[in-house]
Amino acid sequence: MAPSYYNSNSHSSSRDHFLEPPSLFSRILLSLPPSLAAQMQRLWSYYASASSERQTYAPVSTASSHSRIPSGWQRWHPRQLLSLPHLFVLAWILALLWGERWVFQSSVESCGWGSWERWPKEATPHHLILIADPQLIDPHSYPGRPWPLDKFTMMHTDNYMKRSYISLQNKLHPDTVFFLGDLFDGGREWKTAHGNTNDPSWANGLRPSYEQGFVETWGKRYGEDFWLHEYDRFGKIFYDFWNLAGSKAGPWQRGRKIISTLPGNHDLGFGDNIKIPIRNRFETYFGEGNRVDVIGNHTFVSIDSVSLSAGGSEHDTREITKPVEEFLDKVQSLKRKAVARELSIIAGEEKVLQYSHKVEDISKVDFKNRPTLDPGPDAPELPTILLTHVPLYREPGTPCGSKREHWPPETPPKGQLTPVMPDHRNSISISRGYQYQNVLSESDSIKLVKSIGNVGHVFSGDDHDYCEIIHSDAKNNAREITVKSTSWAMGVRKPGFLMLSMWNPIDAYGIPLHSTPSGHGSASTGAVTMESHLCLLPDQLGIFIRYGLLIGLTLLALTIRAILTPILHLTPFSSSSTSSSPGEGDIPLLPTNKQDLKRSPSSTDTSAAAQHRASISNSSTSSTHSNPTAGLAPRSSAARTRSVSPAKGYGLPASQVRFATPPLINGSGGYPSLDKSFGGIGSGRYDEDFGKRKNDGGIVGKQRTPLGIMWREIWTSVWRVTWVVVLVYLYLARYG
Repeated sequence: MAPSYYNSNSHSSSRDHFLEPPSLFSRILLSLPPSLAAQMQRLWSYYASASSERQTYAPVSTASSHSRIPSGWQRWHPRQLLSLPHLFVLAWILALLWGERWVFQSSVESCGWGSWERWPKEATPHHLILIADPQLIDPHSYPGRPWPLDKFTMMHTDNYMKRSYISLQNKLHPDTVFFLGDLFDGGREWKTAHGNTNDPSWANGLRPSYEQGFVETWGKRYGEDFWLHEYDRFGKIFYDFWNLAGSKAGPWQRGRKIISTLPGNHDLGFGDNIKIPIRNRFETYFGEGNRVDVIGNHTFVSIDSVSLSAGGSEHDTREITKPVEEFLDKVQSLKRKAVARELSIIAGEEKVLQYSHKVEDISKVDFKNRPTLDPGPDAPELPTILLTHVPLYREPGTPCGSKREHWPPETPPKGQLTPVMPDHRNSISISRGYQYQNVLSESDSIKLVKSIGNVGHVFSGDDHDYCEIIHSDAKNNAREITVKSTSWAMGVRKPGFLMLSMWNPIDAYGIPLHSTPSGHGSASTGAVTMESHLCLLPDQLGIFIRYGLLIGLTLLALTIRAILTPILHLTPFSSSSTSSSPGEGDIPLLPTNKQDLKRSPSSTDTSAAAQHRASISNSSTSSTHSNPTAGLAPRSSAARTRSVSPAKGYGLPASQVRFATPPLINGSGGYPSLDKSFGGIGSGRYDEDFGKRKNDGGIVGKQRTPLGIMWREIWTSVWRVTWVVVLVYLYLARYG
């Protein structure tokens, strides 16, 4: 009769219960050669399932199928995705998208043409935008600034202007864009391929002290090639996105233009410090600074005012001032020709000057009465607008108005309706220095207005902040607006650009066609042909401050959670990160490296293994000799022999499961060295349930202290947030 395996009087043993046979995967592993089985177990450690408890992993052979979630999927579990570090990752991604993209779009979108224009419904205005002082950051901007701070400044200022300009094109799609000078910051310093660009002898010692030590380095390192690189950089910010929203102009407009010919003192220098080769290079690539354009039935006159200012020097500057002086001598004729050409296009036939083909004696040619397209002084004229980089002269302390960022206007005394005069804090300082002058001289300002004639509006740059004034009678009571810089590195928190909406419908003879009242008051619309609007761009420094506050909040929240983790027994974020990494959570069935063969168990491990073996021996004896009244016969050696050792008893909790006999890995003849190194206990760690964590039961690792848990939590969670945020930021920075 077969012996009974149940004995109520004996102590608990795994032989006393019916045990579940091993899983199919265990059978396959045990049937394979040891080396191949080790490789299979290594693959399993990458993809094997984990138990529902994070800290304890079930053996491979006994894991239930419903608890087997691939480790690669655990990080996508909703509970893991909604952990505090991942919530901060989401918050940071939204913050970066806002600070690097959305805030530019919303700022520009709020300046939509329709939100401030007051033209009649049937109006088809020409939309023009004025951009001042982009002043691309270069080695001249912050000499001595260390790497990588200088590169970061350059990258961020370029990205700021690029994002603003992209939003400008997408949301506003202007018909014309004018630049008001200072396209570069150090353009005047980079030497040309030909010609002398050294400072004249009389200019020695005029440079600021902080520049003196860099002049020689600039001369050696930065030349024509570097300037061409800067020119290409300017084009990648502005020219490349000109047709981003299409090349089609607005209704009834003849086309789109981008004009960047006006030079500034950072492009050429100022006054008698201008070097002819540098100016020639600028005009070769951008065009002549002195020009006349008819746009939207308005005449725009651009003046190279930095060269004009050389006329008051005590040195010989005739070569510098000659082009602008000649232009001013004939500017009114150029205006009439440009208007006549525009009117002929409106009439449907463009006038072209034609000469008869004949041979003449040059000594008898009358050059004073040559054919010309100039219709003469009595010809119709369009409203004239002057563009100059340097503002016109005004009395010291002339207030700039409420839109000036640096200082608001001074509050006038009670009962006074006019602005406080003088208001030096709210005004442009009347001063000058090396390579700059805040305003033109009074004589040059009057000369400009008188020479051009009929100047009603003046737009300038150079100051970097907004300023709006009305000039005196000597300057035709012209209204001048100094446009804000479009770069956040020019000393203003909120850069901007100026929008002009021009509507001046005329017939083929230049006579205005509209005279009906509009939203401009009781005056007829014939007196108002232009509206302006200052569009402000985002506060970049404010964006950085918000980033800093979010960094502080992130570190504080993650640190507090890490401190509370061992105190309140919260689920550690670091354990989920660790367990999902390959090979860290499970132990292979077979040794996979030499360390596994050489690793010696602790005394606790040896004692535990010995006790386990003793329990197996006692259990066998108990089944033979205890309770003699039951008449149990001793088991034969054949009966005790099994091909496979059961892994789990039916109806027992996992904590009571023990191997009745050592796994057959001990008998496979694969690792005799383990028996010797482990003191004859068998296969050591492979005697127990395979698949447990390495630090379970004190086999390899040791219990972490609360401080260790806190430190690991802080490091793991902060690192998870940091690398994701840095990657997202670099992507947004790389693609503008």
